[in-house]
Amino acid sequence: MEIPDPAKERLLYLLKLLEKGGTLTLTSTHIESLTGWSRDSIRKDISYLAADIGSTSGYDVFALKNAIKKALHLDRKRKICIVGLGRLGSAYLNFSAFQYGDFELAAGFDANVNRVEILSSPVPLYPTYKMGEIIGWFSIEISLLCVPEDQAQSAADKLISAGIRGIVNFAPVILKAPPEIAVRNVYIIDDLRSLSIRIPSENN
Repeated sequence: MEIPDPAKERLLYLLKLLEKGGTLTLTSTHIESLTGWSRDSIRKDISYLAADIGSTSGYDVFALKNAIKKALHLDRKRKICIVGLGRLGSAYLNFSAFQYGDFELAAGFDANVNRVEILSSPVPLYPTYKMGEIIGWFSIEISLLCVPEDQAQSAADKLISAGIRGIVNFAPVILKAPPEIAVRNVYIIDDLRSLSIRIPSENN
């Protein structure tokens, strides 16, 4: 059964809550109190998992976490790369969260060969012309795209040609990509605006 995108987002958020630990079972009433979602929505979302995770005292947290990961294809580690090793990209090279969890940083790419040669990195670095070879070699599925706006589409096209399946785009531009390529646009100004509209005015 295909899970609707809004349900996927809620299940992903629920997974983050469950991973904080603290209890062995969890009822839909408890989840409602933590999230604000209705119990009917919670039960509907969990029904998409098609797994035996319930009991008379609530949902088994361990089983529920595993069922969500399997349904959302988070039950295996995915390899990622970084394209663009300026300040943002080079900062992510040493992002400690990539040493654990669901993702493995496998490579970094930059058009500046000198930058590739001098940067200190826990993973191999390559010039961008080697993306086609390296992405296939390491079975890399996802890329963090950290290049300037005027280079983003060109870099994305090269990634897609190399076989990448998903792109997190940090450039303030909407990428053109085939529908089978997952793209997530992350633009800090949009996030700041979204946050700002949720802050009550001092005049209220």
